Amino acid sequence: MNAPTRRPPFAGKTFEVRYDGLTAINAYAEDGMHMRYEIVEGDFTGAKGEVAYTWQHIAGETYAISWQEASRATVVHIDDFAAGTSRSFFTAPSLDFYRLEGSLRAQP
Repeated sequence: MNAPTRRPPFAGKTFEVRYDGLTAINAYAEDGMHMRYEIVEGDFTGAKGEVAYTWQHIAGETYAISWQEASRATVVHIDDFAAGTSRSFFTAPSLDFYRLEGSLRAQP
């Protein structure tokens, strides 16, 4: 659970997550509670929005991050910021369930 006075170390930073068939840009706000996302490659290209997210530290620089989009899609990431890897588990509005593995890269 989020500690109310803590922010995750990725707050205020932007990352590209690249999976086979899907690439997104996730921009985490400084407040440690909101983010903007945009899918820039793949079947869901053009999906974007701003959401509240929750996060939990797992170990080292690995975090579980989850949110629900306006479309009712649900997303959970297990992101290892040190290793540059991301695992995503999401349910699309169609109720199709996806499990993806890929890379995580900080953006300027």
